[in-house]
Amino acid sequence: MKSFSFIKTLFVLSLSLFFMSANDGGGIFEGYGDVGDPALKGSFNYNETTKTYTLTGAGINLWAASDQFYFAWKKETGDFSLTTKVAFEGKGVDLHRKIGVMIRESLTSDAKYADIAIHGDGLTSLQYRPVKGQETKEVVGPKGGNYITLERIGNKIRMKTATDKAPQDVTGEIELNFPETCYIGFFIGSHNPDVVEKAYFTNVEYKKIPSFTPPPKVTSVLEILDVNSGNRKVVKEFANQIEAPNWTPDGKWLVYNSGGKLYKISPDKPGEPVLINTDYATNCNNDHVISADGKFIAISNSPVETRRSHIYTVPFEGGIPHLITVLGPSYLHGISPNGKTLAYCADRNGNYDIYTIPAEGGREVRLTTAEDLDDGPEYSPDGKHIWFNSVRSGLMQVWRMKADGSEQTQMTFDETRNSWFPHVSPDGKQVIFITYTKGDLKPNEHLANKNVELRLMPAAGGEPKTVVKLFGGQGTINVNSWAPDSKRLAFVSYRINN
Repeated sequence: MKSFSFIKTLFVLSLSLFFMSANDGGGIFEGYGDVGDPALKGSFNYNETTKTYTLTGAGINLWAASDQFYFAWKKETGDFSLTTKVAFEGKGVDLHRKIGVMIRESLTSDAKYADIAIHGDGLTSLQYRPVKGQETKEVVGPKGGNYITLERIGNKIRMKTATDKAPQDVTGEIELNFPETCYIGFFIGSHNPDVVEKAYFTNVEYKKIPSFTPPPKVTSVLEILDVNSGNRKVVKEFANQIEAPNWTPDGKWLVYNSGGKLYKISPDKPGEPVLINTDYATNCNNDHVISADGKFIAISNSPVETRRSHIYTVPFEGGIPHLITVLGPSYLHGISPNGKTLAYCADRNGNYDIYTIPAEGGREVRLTTAEDLDDGPEYSPDGKHIWFNSVRSGLMQVWRMKADGSEQTQMTFDETRNSWFPHVSPDGKQVIFITYTKGDLKPNEHLANKNVELRLMPAAGGEPKTVVKLFGGQGTINVNSWAPDSKRLAFVSYRINN
């Protein structure tokens, strides 16, 4: 009779072989093996040259209260994202075979888990078992994606999906508490105990996400600058964050965004701000512009269902928004003087460029094709030119082109600063823009809470001069904030509260 200690040793040895170590040749993974003891065993291979992970696996299902599948995993602590391009080999046997990315509490068959599962018929879903041993639930996503990202941020589990060429969208999100340390990795299940399926995982990217740090509490100061004298006048201080003031064409109001909504306030007799009714558009960002006749506002709003910015128009006095851009993300910056055309920055196929579109909606027209980022397009008062900023020369610089996109001309050549968001004065004579110090951030970043400068230059070109140094950045002058008299400018500065 074998001793108990010998039997225990055999059990530990067999378990360690079952979930084999993959430290040698396992890529990012520490181990791999079958979960739930399927009748047919799976396998794992990592090709160092092609960076391809190949998994085979069988199993009854990943569903209900217990699972059978093959799993390649690593233990992880904290927040992360795991991205991969996935593909089955061949047509397979069962339409409900599954591959994907998983976070799992343990390697037991009934463990709490969440995964992005791509089925054999193309169905994509965020599956999860909220409690060990309970029935599995799911959030169904769009079909056809082959790039998937599973993110864990605190107790939020997020599914992102995309096709080969489209940017990833958030297509599902749940709240589910996992232990600080858990298992993450790739899985495959055949949904048939008598069949072994094969899949390939390529373009793998694993990232640790830094723990969330709440943004600092700031005081927002709405100010008016006299551009000739340099004098600054405080309109009002706010205990919350406000951004991007517009001056109405009649000079009566300053319009700004805060907490996803738009407000107006008198620049001369500031009382309590007045909410502008934007109906269901309650996630507006700092890209909003008032038409030259003051009749409507064009806004950028991110609906909850897409989480991507789209452009709408709404009457200045408030009302139901009218969707203009079907595609997103789209960030508004300019309205032509006749009110018939909108200019905006948009991400299409992974590149941010300048586009225009009729103010009533319709076909968008791409005006720039430079790599990386072109942003902040704004019409000159005569409608002949569009001013914008571009990183195409290395640092972010101010550019100008004709309204049809021709004759794209660099207007600033500053080797010590990154220049953003040029705004032409109503008389067409001057341009104000905001700059960040070189090295303070990446050229294609415009962040909050930085030491920045407001710089002024002739619209015909010439040497810019600094008119204000302040603590601000994102939200300070994202959109045109000239007064109708072309002598004053509204902007927002910030103070960090200790």
